[in-house]
Amino acid sequence: MNQYSMIVQWSNEDCLFLVTIPEFSDRIVMPCTHGETREEAIRNGEEVIEMYLEAWKAEGESIPEPNTLQIA
Repeated sequence: MNQYSMIVQWSNEDCLFLVTIPEFSDRIVMPCTHGETREEAIRNGEEVIEMYLEAWKAEGESIPEPNTLQIA
């Protein structure tokens, strides 16, 4: 399982759950995927993360580091 963040939010306008990946926000258009259910959106988000990581690796591009939660 990857360690990247995913934000899943409901969109009244689209009637879908939209997914953004904070670590990828400066590289790809957000939201990056969606789903009719929260579960589908999460699955699609995981697929997008893997797809981009594989593509960046194959192209020799730098890969963003996963964010970690900092608890004081």
